[in-house]
Amino acid sequence: MRPLSSEGRRGHSAQPNVDMIAILGATLIDGNGGSPISDAVVLVEGERIIATGNRAVPVPPRARIIDASGKYVIPGLMDANVHLFFACSPDALVRYEGRYEDPIREAAQLALKNGLTTVFDTWGPRQSLTRVRDQVNRGEIPGSRIFFAGNIIGLGGPTSDDFFPISRTVLSGRMADAIDSRWEQGVGPELLWMEPEEVRTRVRAYIDSGQQDFLKYAASGHGRSQYICFSAEVQRILVEEGRRAGLTVQSHTTTPESLRMALEAGVDLLQHPDLTGPRKMPEATLSSIVTRNVPCASLFVTRRFLAWSDTHSPEPTKTINRCKDENDARLIAAGARILLTTDAGVLPEDAADNPLLGAFASADESPLSLGEAHFLWLEAAEQLGMSPMDALMAATRNVASAYKVTEHLGTLEKGKSADLLILDRNPLEAAANYRSISLVMKEGRVVDRS
Repeated sequence: MRPLSSEGRRGHSAQPNVDMIAILGATLIDGNGGSPISDAVVLVEGERIIATGNRAVPVPPRARIIDASGKYVIPGLMDANVHLFFACSPDALVRYEGRYEDPIREAAQLALKNGLTTVFDTWGPRQSLTRVRDQVNRGEIPGSRIFFAGNIIGLGGPTSDDFFPISRTVLSGRMADAIDSRWEQGVGPELLWMEPEEVRTRVRAYIDSGQQDFLKYAASGHGRSQYICFSAEVQRILVEEGRRAGLTVQSHTTTPESLRMALEAGVDLLQHPDLTGPRKMPEATLSSIVTRNVPCASLFVTRRFLAWSDTHSPEPTKTINRCKDENDARLIAAGARILLTTDAGVLPEDAADNPLLGAFASADESPLSLGEAHFLWLEAAEQLGMSPMDALMAATRNVASAYKVTEHLGTLEKGKSADLLILDRNPLEAAANYRSISLVMKEGRVVDRS
């Protein structure tokens, strides 16, 4: 992960800058896993937290007071896997051609409004993501703080065989190629045919020429093809190149064997390791994940969604969903380090009528709608038996730790970015209480949620 510069930590709000803010009277749950502090004080100066504790913390007379009596203060929530440009149907790709930044900005704003102060985009158009990320960082527009990977190394763009090849039946080949190139950026499916050192050269050039914050590669295919993408040697090279550049490296896996290979390659983060097709995760792999303490960005879903899938999904999808859910329960029981992750994006209003997006939009408690999905994930964690404090840390500190940004983010401590939520109800009593957002603060500024 590239370090946050001072510019990269800058926030935005319509509210004028205030030198010091004191949040008083709330119960503080700082994200470190310790006992909550009742009748707490949180002091913020500029972008930073300068003190937290009980009422013994002195409050300077010049501080502006936010009375949070009877409420709960928690760190800003984080999602380890989103797609800010999500609606990759042909009409959306054409509608936004030349201005992909527009839906990305809207998605970042929707995420922030709903308490996600930081998101990690794991597949999207690199140049457009760079522009929006930098606009947010410079304080030109409001939005969640964005970190992104760009392409999933080894996979194609939206119209490729890896995602929505039907798009090529209505788009010209030239337009489809141009669209896919915005995602692939030289590290698309052509890498699958290269020798290991050729892959190294291509990936090194991608890293050196881009602005991505971390790397994600395909250990196995996407969509209809679940083949192994890269050999063990190439996977090790991908991890080496990411580390050389100071970036975290994560894997996309969809099969038991691709998951095992990614673990052996030494990835920093496993993206949806719970997704192992119609076969459950091998016990040896689960044990390895726990022993190595590798972060697991797992796609929890609610009981209601599972029931919907059982009724409406074709085989083998319903079996895959049930196996994934069993894997999630096993990961929790084994003590794996879990991260809140949704794979979500903004669905257009007409998504239910769209043949490519309808399945995402019509499901009961769909886990893929940005702004709603993280609340459903937390409710699913509760239903799966995760402890309330572990669920809160999965949505805050664990994500920051996995992406190596704990110096500034993830918990409410002196010196860290003042990213926090004030809730009306206790999130440790019921996961539904995460929805009771009274205030969102990002980098010391109160967000205008209207």
